[in-house]
Amino acid sequence: MNRSRFSVTGPLITGLCFAWGIACPIVLGEGQPDWIFHHGKIVTVDDQFRIMEAMAVSGDRVVAVGRNEEILPLAGPNTQLVDLHGRMVLPGLIDSHVHPPTAAVYEFDHEVPPMESIADVLNYIRNRAAVLPKGEWIVVQQVFITRLKERRFPTRKELDEAAPEHPVMFRTGPDAALNSLALKLSGIDRDFRITDGQPGFIEKDPVTGEPTGILRSCTRLVKVKSSGKSPDEEQSREALRKLLRAYNEVGLTSIVDRSGNERTIARYKALLDRNQLTCRVFITYYVNAQDPLEKIEAAIDQAVAHPLHQYNPWIWVRGLKFFLDGGMLTGTAYMREPWGVSSIYGITDPNYRGILFVEPEKLYQIVKLALAKGLQPTAHAVGDGAVLALAEAYQRVNREFPVRELRPCISHANFMSPEAIALMAQCGIVADLQPAWIYHDGATLLAHFGAERLRYFQPYRTLAHQGVIVGGGSDHMQKIGRRRSINIYDPWLGMWTVLTRRPRGSDDPLHPEEIITREEAIKLYTINNAYLTFEEKVKGSLEPGKYADFIIIDRDILACPVDDLADTQVLETWVGGRKVFP
Repeated sequence: MNRSRFSVTGPLITGLCFAWGIACPIVLGEGQPDWIFHHGKIVTVDDQFRIMEAMAVSGDRVVAVGRNEEILPLAGPNTQLVDLHGRMVLPGLIDSHVHPPTAAVYEFDHEVPPMESIADVLNYIRNRAAVLPKGEWIVVQQVFITRLKERRFPTRKELDEAAPEHPVMFRTGPDAALNSLALKLSGIDRDFRITDGQPGFIEKDPVTGEPTGILRSCTRLVKVKSSGKSPDEEQSREALRKLLRAYNEVGLTSIVDRSGNERTIARYKALLDRNQLTCRVFITYYVNAQDPLEKIEAAIDQAVAHPLHQYNPWIWVRGLKFFLDGGMLTGTAYMREPWGVSSIYGITDPNYRGILFVEPEKLYQIVKLALAKGLQPTAHAVGDGAVLALAEAYQRVNREFPVRELRPCISHANFMSPEAIALMAQCGIVADLQPAWIYHDGATLLAHFGAERLRYFQPYRTLAHQGVIVGGGSDHMQKIGRRRSINIYDPWLGMWTVLTRRPRGSDDPLHPEEIITREEAIKLYTINNAYLTFEEKVKGSLEPGKYADFIIIDRDILACPVDDLADTQVLETWVGGRKVFP
């Protein structure tokens, strides 16, 4: 068989048409395909969102889609035929925001149980105290207060009682709650002042002036020492391989690593060299926005000079990432209006608006440097104040040179505003959002902010109406497992969330006017995310010439009851014409 005859640059033999009500196939090149999948429901996610019955694959590409009677005759003596028996086929799903290298090894030392209440947290701490020598640190990572039953940080007193002879840090990203011993060992007392010029502050009791134990955006000040065993490079690489396979199990064929560095890029490359990479990876190179601008520019130059900055369909170093504000899960996102006094977040200052890490002039300089050198910048921006600040920085650059084709990005962008959305539409700004946060955190956010301030919380319908391209992601950070991971990387839960907008524990949707269609929900994880990574011409839909990245699933998600969609099972996952699951 002459597979070269299926070159992606070859001619289109026929076009897809609906003349006289008949769907003609699209066929790329000539010759005999390796595979034909037939008698199914092939959701192409092309411009017309056409549904076909059959698809032909040769090498790593789709070469034809159409009706059974049009595609089956393309088979040759070596073509393998797969009867789908009516099953649905979708383009491989894409997650626009994950952190695989760290998530893969999170439980390397010991398994961490789920924690859904303060009692669970304290019980875990007690159990760790029972097995660790006195004085060893106990660190609880990324158990978000918005997802605890009590919706608050554990208090200093509670942490003291759980482990009086161990320093304890309950850490949620850059924020944390510490016990007394942890504060003492870190030198943090009522007279402590932050003098390193970096962001953050120490919460203090308004009556006594003593630290409450809560640190805002300054866990760098904690003198923590790891008490667990750490993986070597080979173990880290194997853990990453297993995690990527777990992604395949839920239908993911491509991911965006939002915190890449030289070490983790090399880890992906080692898997590729061993033919063990089962997800395509778009790398967003991380820089510390608190560094001097000269150092940031040097990091940008390093990313541009990386050999994998040249396009590679498996690993592409193309983006730049930094942090602009804190988080909504911890009470530090930068808002346009004050957060308000809160027992949930431990906020006592009525004028507190969260924390903005980068002032506007430096923010403009960073994104301009990245865009001028061809990188796609993005920043962790959660609060509506931070989102607007980033959009305005992109707009300022856009006045000097057009940025639309460079697709500047905003990561998270949970709290939006009409002003920010207008700038996004005007400048071609894209965003990666985490739909499942509506499910996980919507009830707590509603309790704190009220419905009015959540009007533009992940406003998918408004964004689509304004022509703003956004993609779906998870921000997966810890653990392996479809529903035990933090944050859950299950894309089917994400799709269900944008179709219902129902927070956990509630029967009422959060601003149902922002619900989108099933077709649009699928696009969030396919063609939209391909657009976010500049790859909409090679993946994200099932069309001739594109990579044969696709999944076969157990139900018709365009017709099944909406609540059944969240539990969709992936039967097979293919990447580049190769089956990677099961």
